[in-house]
Amino acid sequence: MTDPREVQAVAELTDVTRLYKMGQNEVRALDRFSFAFKKGEYWSIMGSSGSGKSTLLNILGCIDRPTTGSYRVRGTEVATMEDDDLSELRSREIGFVFQSYNLIPQLNVLENILVPLFYQDDPPADGEDRAVRLAERVGLGKRLDHRPTELSGGQQQRVAIARALINDPAIVLADEATGNLDSKTALEILALFDELHAEGKTILLVTHEPTVGVRAERTLKLRDGRIDEVRDNRAGVRA
Repeated sequence: MTDPREVQAVAELTDVTRLYKMGQNEVRALDRFSFAFKKGEYWSIMGSSGSGKSTLLNILGCIDRPTTGSYRVRGTEVATMEDDDLSELRSREIGFVFQSYNLIPQLNVLENILVPLFYQDDPPADGEDRAVRLAERVGLGKRLDHRPTELSGGQQQRVAIARALINDPAIVLADEATGNLDSKTALEILALFDELHAEGKTILLVTHEPTVGVRAERTLKLRDGRIDEVRDNRAGVRA
């Protein structure tokens, strides 16, 4: 029997090009980029500065749009969606974990975890129960009423991970998620990603650190907006 994790693409880009105007110059951040990320996969996305990592992440996260080409999330074309529809899809299908946490300082832990649901037209009735369970999952069940300034960096990142999971997203995007953490805390966060992957979550982790990149099942390396290398970290094989 075919494992459905091997056949269902949750994010598929086809001939995606992203151009930026820099004065009189035109920068091709992604160049006819095609790739499919399948359900349950754990990828690290790597490459030098200017390779296209951030642009790819922004398009995957529906923050930016392709100049040309197609991007589908769970089979739905999003490259040409209206802004309101795109925001609704992003709030339901994409979970973000940022290097700088991006928590709202005026909100407590519980409220920060709930933020993605505020942008949904029809949020789930059990949203607060979900948030409490996720806070407990990341070890912050007893700190629900604490604000970000009362938490360590590692605890803030745990809140960010719980927030990313509140909508049961198709994809979790992590942008240098361990970049601001000490080595011990970084390993704890990576262990949490390992657990989420083992449970079937699709995780795309952008990083410049090789020791972080190899924690993922596979690595996609970019150069000049194109695929430079695809590596299976379980077998050490380049494709």
